[in-house]
Amino acid sequence: MSKILVIGARGRAGSAAVTEAQSRGHSVVGVARTTTAGQVVGDGTATGLVVGDVTDAGRLAELAMGCDAVIAGVYDGGSDPGEFFPRAAQALVDALEKAGVRRLVWVGLASILPTADGTLLMDTDGYPREYRSFFLAHQAALDVFAQSSLDWVSIAPTGDFDHADPSRKGRYRVAQADAQDLISYADFAVALVDEVDHPAHHRTAIGVVV
Repeated sequence: MSKILVIGARGRAGSAAVTEAQSRGHSVVGVARTTTAGQVVGDGTATGLVVGDVTDAGRLAELAMGCDAVIAGVYDGGSDPGEFFPRAAQALVDALEKAGVRRLVWVGLASILPTADGTLLMDTDGYPREYRSFFLAHQAALDVFAQSSLDWVSIAPTGDFDHADPSRKGRYRVAQADAQDLISYADFAVALVDEVDHPAHHRTAIGVVV
C-alpha cells in the first residue's frame, strides 16, 4: 500500500484518481485549493480534503512529506495559463524535491501529443486554434519537469473525456493522439494510479484510450 497525494482532488480527474487509489487500498491525501464546510476530515486521508495551493511550494512540501507519489490534475480559470502552469510545475518540483518524493503523475493535455503521422494534435487541420495559448502553457509545464530530477510522467486522454459513458471498464491502452478518441474519467484514473503502482513511463508524456 502506498501513500498518495492527489492535488486537484475536487476536479473530475483528481476525484476519479482518489476513488481509484482508495479502491486499491492506498492511503490518499486529497488536496484542493478551497473546500466547503464539512469537507476537511483530519489529514485528508478519508473522504475529506485538505487545503493547499499548487503554486505554494512550502505547503506542498509539507503535504507531500512521507508520500510515495503525487498525482496532480490542476487548473485555475482565473489565472493566465501561461503564468499558472509553469509556476505550478516549478512549485511541484521544488516541493517534491524537498519532501524526497520522486514520482509525479501529471494530468496532461491531448493537444500537445503527437498523432499517428507525428503532427501534434493542436497542429492538425480543424483543431481549435483559439485555445493555443492554453495548450502551449501545458507544454511549458512539461518543460519545467524536464529540467528537474523528478521521475515524472504526463498522462492525457488521446482525444477527450467520455461524458456520455462515465463507466469504469477497467482497461486502457497507450496510443497516439486522435481527436475522435474518448475515455471515461474512471478509466483514465486507472492509468494514473497504475503509473504509481507499476511505473512504466518515465520523464515523458503519453496518451491513453480505452
